[in-house]
Amino acid sequence: MTTTSERTIPVSQPDTAEPRRWRVLAIAGIAQFLAILDLFAVIVAFPALQRSFEDASTGMVSWTLNAYTIVMAALLVPAGRFADDTGRKRGFLLGIALFGLASIACGLAPNLTVLIAARVLQAAAAALLIPTGLGLVLPVFPKREHATVMGIWTAIASAGGASGPVIGGLLLQAGWRWIFLLNVPFTVVAFAFGLKVLPDIRHRVNRRLDLLGAALILGATAGFTTVFVQATDWGYTAPGTLGCLAAAIVLTALFVRHVRRHPDPVVSPTILRHKLFRTATLGVFCYYLAFAAMILEATLFMTEQWHYSVLQASLGVAATPISCLVMSPFSGRFVARFGARTSAALGGATIALGCAWWVVASGFSKSYAVVMIPGALLAGASTALLQPPLFGASTLLPEDQISLGSGTLMMARQTSSALGVAILTAILGSAATRTMTEFRAGWLYMVVAGLAAMVAALAYRPDRA
Repeated sequence: MTTTSERTIPVSQPDTAEPRRWRVLAIAGIAQFLAILDLFAVIVAFPALQRSFEDASTGMVSWTLNAYTIVMAALLVPAGRFADDTGRKRGFLLGIALFGLASIACGLAPNLTVLIAARVLQAAAAALLIPTGLGLVLPVFPKREHATVMGIWTAIASAGGASGPVIGGLLLQAGWRWIFLLNVPFTVVAFAFGLKVLPDIRHRVNRRLDLLGAALILGATAGFTTVFVQATDWGYTAPGTLGCLAAAIVLTALFVRHVRRHPDPVVSPTILRHKLFRTATLGVFCYYLAFAAMILEATLFMTEQWHYSVLQASLGVAATPISCLVMSPFSGRFVARFGARTSAALGGATIALGCAWWVVASGFSKSYAVVMIPGALLAGASTALLQPPLFGASTLLPEDQISLGSGTLMMARQTSSALGVAILTAILGSAATRTMTEFRAGWLYMVVAGLAAMVAALAYRPDRA
């Protein structure tokens, strides 16, 4: 008799529950958590990295953050296609092994150049893990459990993002290298259990990879993300910024032309033409314009206005992941009762309300309990409400493109996160001259982004598909 890991799971959704499905979710969840954690945990380590590499400029040190963001965003879609074409289990195991090795290289890096190169490899591994993980999980669960699964998946993603500064701040007490070395035992466990537990989900294995299309989308996404991340440092009219923008536009045009002419492009026209999937992607993009900026501004506000230590500020944002973790298990029931459209729209409205509360409350109180906690709780609740229905849009696509759809949604999240942080940086200005006026302007920007996500969600009606 064959085991789950030895047989090929069909792409159609099972009518009966796969007995190992929760273990598959646990293994994929570990990878999801680590990949997102390492995006946010390094933010609080930036001052420590500057002290460790005294001879490096601030711009060079910033590439320990930017390289991870740019490479992951650029590779998510090609990685999802690679996993769909060559086998999701194989892709996941390759990704988790590379992530562990890259984490060791980051933790032992003797200089900044090696650290940045290791971060590039780590980001490439993360790009392979995130869409592949969801592509492994959804097919082994019956459709009636998808809302619950997406709620749990959302909780894991939110916990990884919002707890990144918390865990990073704690590990900094022992040294910044431990932020990376912490990953190693978890990757070993995930790889070992993945060999035994993960199903071998395959599709048209004889289909050739569209390498040119993958290269074009990688270049275009990397160009746009570089503009978003670096414009405030280089200047919006600097030659580097304008050159990256021009290159990204040209590569995007070439990619669109390539998709229209290629018989089997890396991004299927089915995805580009799917109205509900486009709507969900827009909602995710607008939401993360607010969410990523919110985490950063909350940390800066507590350190600069209330003079918290980095560790205190890191712990201060913990209410957001706690709120999401508490609410996410119930999100499936909420979606089932009120519908995906209502849940997603309330998610956008809730993060807008939380940021609006900070605008108002920061004017009459300096109490953490009064000012920060209500907004943080609302932000965590917004993630639990919005992400499950919108990220579940990948299941509306043909079943051999779930990983690709998941990668597209994740790319929207990463790109908008980078853009949101860049916009917030421009609004806040220099730390030397920053006042409450700039912080309130930043929160108002997030209110607008949250409302835009709500509007996009109101057009999302998967029940009518």
